[in-house]
Amino acid sequence: MEYWRTIVAPRCAAAFVIADKSCDFSDPLPRARGCQSMHIRSALTGVAMTLALLSGLPAQAQAPALTPAEAAAITAPVQFFPQDPGADYFLADYKQYEAYLKILAGQSSRMKLESFGTTAEGRTQWMAIVSSPDNLAHLDRYKEISRKLAKAEGLSEAEAAQLAAEGKSVVWIDAGLHATETVTTQSQIQILYRLLSMNDPETLRTLDDVIVLFGHVNPDGLDLVADWYMRNPVPEEREFRSIPTLYQKYVGHDNNRDSYISNMPETENVNRVQFREWYPQIIFNQHQTGPRGMVVFVPPFRDPFNYNYDPLVMTSTSEVGMIMHSRLIAEGKGGSGMNSVAPYSTWHNGMYRSTPYFHNSIGILTEIIGGPTPEQIPLLPNTQIARNDEPLPISPRTWHLKDSLEYQWTMNRAVIDYASRNRERLLAGVYRMGANSIQRGSQDSWTTTPQDVDALKEAGANSAPVEGTDTPEWARSTGQVDPALYDAVLRDPAKRDARGYILNPAEQHDLPATVAFLNALIKSGVDVEQSTAAFTVAGKRYPAGSYVVKTAQAYRPHVIDMFEPQDHPHDLAYPGGPPKLPYDVAGYTLAYQMGVSFDRVLDGFDGPFQDVPGLLKAPAGSVVGSGRAGWLIGHESNSSFILTNRLLKAGAPVFWLKDRARAGRTTYAAGSIWVPASPQAAAIIQSSVGELGIDAQAVSAAPTVESLALKPVRIGLVDRYGGVMSSGWTRWMLEQYEFPFEVVYPQRLDGGDLNSAFDVLVFTDGTTPQLRGGPFRPARSGGLPAPETIPEQYRTWLGEVTEGVTVPQIDAFVRGGGTVLTIGGANRLATLLKAPVEPALFREVDGAQTTLRNEDFFIPGSVLRARIDNTQPLAYGMPNEADIFFSNGQTYHLASGAKSVAWFDTAEPLRSGWGHGQERLKDTVAVADVDLGEGKLFVYGAEVIQRAQPHGAFKLFFNGLLYGPAVSAEE
Repeated sequence: MEYWRTIVAPRCAAAFVIADKSCDFSDPLPRARGCQSMHIRSALTGVAMTLALLSGLPAQAQAPALTPAEAAAITAPVQFFPQDPGADYFLADYKQYEAYLKILAGQSSRMKLESFGTTAEGRTQWMAIVSSPDNLAHLDRYKEISRKLAKAEGLSEAEAAQLAAEGKSVVWIDAGLHATETVTTQSQIQILYRLLSMNDPETLRTLDDVIVLFGHVNPDGLDLVADWYMRNPVPEEREFRSIPTLYQKYVGHDNNRDSYISNMPETENVNRVQFREWYPQIIFNQHQTGPRGMVVFVPPFRDPFNYNYDPLVMTSTSEVGMIMHSRLIAEGKGGSGMNSVAPYSTWHNGMYRSTPYFHNSIGILTEIIGGPTPEQIPLLPNTQIARNDEPLPISPRTWHLKDSLEYQWTMNRAVIDYASRNRERLLAGVYRMGANSIQRGSQDSWTTTPQDVDALKEAGANSAPVEGTDTPEWARSTGQVDPALYDAVLRDPAKRDARGYILNPAEQHDLPATVAFLNALIKSGVDVEQSTAAFTVAGKRYPAGSYVVKTAQAYRPHVIDMFEPQDHPHDLAYPGGPPKLPYDVAGYTLAYQMGVSFDRVLDGFDGPFQDVPGLLKAPAGSVVGSGRAGWLIGHESNSSFILTNRLLKAGAPVFWLKDRARAGRTTYAAGSIWVPASPQAAAIIQSSVGELGIDAQAVSAAPTVESLALKPVRIGLVDRYGGVMSSGWTRWMLEQYEFPFEVVYPQRLDGGDLNSAFDVLVFTDGTTPQLRGGPFRPARSGGLPAPETIPEQYRTWLGEVTEGVTVPQIDAFVRGGGTVLTIGGANRLATLLKAPVEPALFREVDGAQTTLRNEDFFIPGSVLRARIDNTQPLAYGMPNEADIFFSNGQTYHLASGAKSVAWFDTAEPLRSGWGHGQERLKDTVAVADVDLGEGKLFVYGAEVIQRAQPHGAFKLFFNGLLYGPAVSAEE
């Protein structure tokens, strides 16, 4: 107690005092220009000692200190950049950041610079590896140790302990993911400099114990945002709210919703580093902005908890978060909050910090305030009461970017220090979780979900009272049930977790899409096998070439999460209250979304399997037969649209058959593709079918059934100034499938004469006007800048789709023979165009339609099962049932002139996620084909392009692009 009073407490008090003093963040060395950085450093060292004492852990060995000459040789940010990163009204861009990294790499023995990939716009992504010189000299060894412990294969407990003792903690800290969240990159510049130049005991110790991977994850966005901000010569007028495009080439903010499918190159690059090369034990994903009236959100997170990952990953994540809070508080940095102060949870697997949970890595998210333009922390009375979730309130004040950088430094230091002091425990913990996963996948195991608990309660309510208990009635828990029900209900053999999944190539509706699914798993570090010969499992015969994904592997949580349905809890604000909005979506099972067929195997199995060494290619397609009249091609594969577009681009005739046709022993479904023989078509088919994984059957006579002639299409993809993410995802999809298109802005639509330029107009969610009232949920839309404040080249992008000006032009377009596709919230256009479709999900208030209350209907991003009429052109190539993504959208009842293409024929269509009030969907239409004048309107209540994930529903969208113009031309 005396030691605390005389040594520890004074050091903490000194830190509280000094944290309020002004200091140049960039220069921690004594040569800093007159500020008290030396005293700051001394105080922070004292705080670090305090935290070490509190943790009860001894300090470890230290890296060698720099000589004064070596320290002086490290270029400080203030010496390199036009202004010091962290200064008001300044942002360094990626070009400057990249150049600075190269300077540091040439000057410091503590840093190695490596490229880890290329961005969508072609910039190099750099990773600064920071550690002691000795560690950097042996990176391959430490990387191998990290891999062995993470994979946990073939290791005894003793061998794992030896590796943990030898290895180094690996910590990933990224910056710049969301480019308008400018704190992260600017702080990373300063943090790198400090770690490379400081000689205090904590720095030297952590360099010896930890390998830190500093990665920049959105270089394209940094250049866009920083250059836009700095273009204004008047500092006080600088802003980046008005950037003209998304800050990632295609998907903007959704670059943090791509992690389990890896569509974007930046995501694939990061996943490769994290789950296939370095296997970091801690992944620190930095964001902004913080909660109002506060400074920063730091874990622990709120519920719900995802049931698939190891609980140790979440207790460890909370542990690191609490260490971060403690260090902030020990340094007098108030305004941190956790749990209830923000909506972040750990349910959804798809974000940079959440996908790690399913890979046994700690995932830290922080959300901090700040930016280059000073701002005010407002006074919110409720934030001024200290409580568990906000231990040290902060007073209202002017906040500068340098203030945020100081907090960033503290949080980075806390994470790195934790990794140092808990090095062996971290490494051993990763092994433990991997070994747990392998064990669970090797024996009977169960995952308890809310549906299981509901079944347990129901069984308990229907069972006889518990007899013979020694517990007095007053001490019994409310809802207590017979313990025998645990085995009967929660350990039902029929509800065991799968030991693995077998994917028979012959049973896949779209084999290239299935291969894309397997590649998404491989990109996330999952082990996939393929059979070298035929084999039998559970009485079923599988051919050679079948794909196998076993759950007895370290990344079992990710495997389960990608194959099995999510069962989101019925999470209410209070008993009987409205549902709480999940953080992002509730159900997302990728195998369902991509239309993958698989068998769940409940018992252990093996066979002639070999590991897939890298990314798969779809089995090569071929030209079958020798007929000379032309080729028949199935419509089932999405890849058939690539072939179709290549043929149309070359001027080759292409037709869709309106009925079934036979060729030899093969029956082709309605919608199959007929290509008459021509030299152009022959060259394209011969060169394409192999890579696309589709067959073309050469036939000796043309089909006799009626057909629909396709035509080259001119697609207008509607967007708005600043970029709409759903439009960006669609742009990426159109490019992947080689559709010709042009991005169209409201001013062009308002100009009219649309039929002369376009055959198809695509309106995705967020691109159309919001109806006043009505049964559609509000759309998000930001304000637009004044034309004179932006460069001239972007001024034609300004404007909004309006009911008074734009909608009449769209109406003229479609009734004049054009095709309009509306998706999600854009379906309000159907009402404005007076289409014969009536919203099915609404309530009446004072005689007017309005949205349903969440208490009555709430499906927040989930996978549903729909019936499909695949005899209709809009659904050619689809199965007669399909999983579709739905997110609190609208469904319809139809009148004359509209046809149902996809609909819900059951009161329980939910397949994965949360379906409160789902019974209201029964007998309502999810996708409609509407005749308007001489044109077509296709209304998609289902999110058929959701983040380019639902491959199983893509055909509903792609067909519309070709079918509408074709039928209009035919008529």
